[in-house]
Amino acid sequence: MTESEQRNSIVSDAASVTGIVLAAMSKTESPRLKEILNALVEHGHAFLNQVKLSDEEFEQGLDFLKNVGLTCTDSHNEVVLLADVLGLSTLVKVLNNSAHEERTGGALLGPFFRGGSPHYELGASIVQDNASGARIFVSGQVLNTRREPIRNAKIDVWQASPVGLYENQDPTQPDMNLRGHFFTDTNGQFHFQSLRPAGYPVPTHGPVGELLRIQHRHPYRPAHLHFVVIAEGHSTLISQIFADDAEYLDSDVVFGVTRDLVGKFERHEASTGPHPEQKAPYYTLHCKFVLAEGAPTYPTPPIK
Repeated sequence: MTESEQRNSIVSDAASVTGIVLAAMSKTESPRLKEILNALVEHGHAFLNQVKLSDEEFEQGLDFLKNVGLTCTDSHNEVVLLADVLGLSTLVKVLNNSAHEERTGGALLGPFFRGGSPHYELGASIVQDNASGARIFVSGQVLNTRREPIRNAKIDVWQASPVGLYENQDPTQPDMNLRGHFFTDTNGQFHFQSLRPAGYPVPTHGPVGELLRIQHRHPYRPAHLHFVVIAEGHSTLISQIFADDAEYLDSDVVFGVTRDLVGKFERHEASTGPHPEQKAPYYTLHCKFVLAEGAPTYPTPPIK
């Protein structure tokens, strides 16, 4: 390092810090990583210059982030939850889908996705216990952007119970209850049975819950089903379908509701409709997923 470079790398005032940090990172080999880190430093420093954090506030922020990490367990991911309630997860999904109006819009993966869900034949039920609740019959079709059916696409589905709990949160439910995956038939179609999910509060036992309380925000999500759709030669779709009559549809705590992801949960009286064998009122839902061409990816489960 020359004498001039050494002088230019020593902080003289607040205005000099950003340039010195950017210069220190200038040898980052990956152009994309360099772009991301440079933007992170520039915007992060601009944020600090704008709000002028005190030393105490900065320490509180660092302590908050430390506690977010410490709250994570095998069955709970507080980092994903924080990204969700700040709208970061949804913004990434919207940005990555805004230029692809011909395909189904994506949605956030959420903190409750697990790998290794059981395989079921088409038409089977993903309910593993005798829990009470309205039965729902879900059907759908997977298409490419030319509206041609995609056969053998994998449909991975998971949901909360009728009392608003995922099975990993509820010791009364069997392992992998209300989770499963299916493969589409030659017409790209699938169908299965379940129980109508309820809306639920996101976990509030950690620092994210305290953040919501400070902001006077409710912690609730509207009722929905999660889907991951994977097919060879196509980009993987991570999506959700929301009940059109769900509470909190217009105030989802994680901002996950978009208009194209609101589905029709149609109610039928007992012994009527497409499943007259049902002796109690039930619901039907039909979904259509359109996948863009691309290489399939496999989302990393945030919990075990």
